Amino acid sequence: MKASPVKIKKRLLSGGVSVFRYLMLIVIGYIVIYPLFYMLSGSIKPLEALLDVRFIWVPRHISFDYFKTAFEYLDFLPSLGRTFSLQIVSAFIEVFICAAIAYGFSRFEFRGKRIATAFLMLSLMVPLPMYSLSLSVNFRQLDFLGILGLFDRLTGVDLRLNIFDTDLVYWLPSLFGVGIRAGMLIYIYIQFFKGLPKELEDAAYVDGAGPLRTFLQIALPSSSVVIVTVTVLSIVWHWNENFLASLCFTNQTRPLSVMISQIEVPLHQDGLWLGTQPIANTIVFASCLLFIAIPLVLYLILQRKFVKSIDRVGITG
Repeated sequence: MKASPVKIKKRLLSGGVSVFRYLMLIVIGYIVIYPLFYMLSGSIKPLEALLDVRFIWVPRHISFDYFKTAFEYLDFLPSLGRTFSLQIVSAFIEVFICAAIAYGFSRFEFRGKRIATAFLMLSLMVPLPMYSLSLSVNFRQLDFLGILGLFDRLTGVDLRLNIFDTDLVYWLPSLFGVGIRAGMLIYIYIQFFKGLPKELEDAAYVDGAGPLRTFLQIALPSSSVVIVTVTVLSIVWHWNENFLASLCFTNQTRPLSVMISQIEVPLHQDGLWLGTQPIANTIVFASCLLFIAIPLVLYLILQRKFVKSIDRVGITG
């Protein structure tokens, strides 16, 4: 039995849409993956292959000498340890603290909630460089509502702390829920907790559980989906952050994000001119690959759960 012209037209239209969709995915994938392959191809070429136009993408010989050089320029192991102790620890602190703050926003009514929500939305729009000067001053003379400054003027005894060049410049804001992109994390948590069935919490209240116990034993274990999303985002945002670290750390080993943003390849090395030549670019490529290797591996491990959590949480844009 022959298909009707209407069915044939629908099949052709459906096939055309599918072909167009796949072409768009291929184009977008190429745009996204091209820089990664370009850096990888350039960083494994030996010196004689850098100017060989016959083999652009796949060199005849592979060399990892530029990775060794980049490893030295980045001071990789100390900087990596600094990144974990400073930024990754701060990221995990923020994941838990933002969950507690968002639970309070979504489940309780309190005086000034609308004002607090307005400040939360405002924190999403104000970038760190806009208040970096006041932030650095406060870190050098840490105070609470000006009380310690008033005590200093009255008694001459300055009790204000200087937390510059210490891990507290990351940890302290995270503990108070105002760390890097904390407003966005709180907002994501709020959207999830609003959709969490209240019957679970009501049952816990009937059994005598208080708000804190309900959060720790009911709400938080039920939030594994959104926790995956928030954890991945928080780690990536902290890993890439370099403004605060370059501002507040001057005398210590700096995180990798600062080292990669301030990497300087010497103009001469072993008699070779490196200024704007391919060798200097290749060292930068190798440094970038070393920098993104750990977050890339983390995302590949959590990719399936992350995509599912994005779908469940409902984050778009």
